[in-house]
Amino acid sequence: MTRPGDELTERLRAVSAERYHDRHPFNVRMHAGDLTREELRRWIANRFHYQRHIPVKDALILAKFDDPAPRRGWLRRIRDHDGEREGEGGIERWLRLGEAAGLKREQLTDASRVLPGVRLAVDGYVNFCRLRPALDAVAASLTELSAPDLMRTRIAAFERHYPWIDADGLAYFRTRVGQGSRDGQEALALVLKWARTPEEQERAVAALAFKCDVLWSLLDAVDRGAPSHDYS
Repeated sequence: MTRPGDELTERLRAVSAERYHDRHPFNVRMHAGDLTREELRRWIANRFHYQRHIPVKDALILAKFDDPAPRRGWLRRIRDHDGEREGEGGIERWLRLGEAAGLKREQLTDASRVLPGVRLAVDGYVNFCRLRPALDAVAASLTELSAPDLMRTRIAAFERHYPWIDADGLAYFRTRVGQGSRDGQEALALVLKWARTPEEQERAVAALAFKCDVLWSLLDAVDRGAPSHDYS
């Protein structure tokens, strides 16, 4: 028997399966061990620009909720990335990944070094969450449904192919396996609850496709790189 929401769930999972950035050539090369140290550092440095904006977009989404229950759940996401105190949270763990790869913190936090395409992709996502209704913004976050498998693949790839990166630097990826699974299921429950009409369901699917495009565009920019930026 088909349950309410099964069809929409299948459509959303199909978007992730077909368009998630695990298929991007840069990620494929990363997981095959084919990136140079310069390329990997360039990715870590530019991806940090996305990481540091995750709690910003989550705060924008949080402000759209009328019900305290989803607000409490979404607030946890902000804590996950910002931490409860200095030296904790996902942003701090990403900075430590950079250090483990031989980057200085200022190379990650210096926004002037961010590639233009990365900046545009991140700005586009943040503005989407700022301007679109709660349903669309939450649906865009459903890339979390695919994140745990990507994190597992990435951990194995780093351990096998990039042993020059200290294992402690992989803490971000390890933590996101559990967090991503939990966040994805919670967001999916909200989308299934809110997307009742065909029009709302189409918006949800389109929002997830947009987010996949954001992540893909970010990697396009990193893959092309910029000779004026030195991440050695």
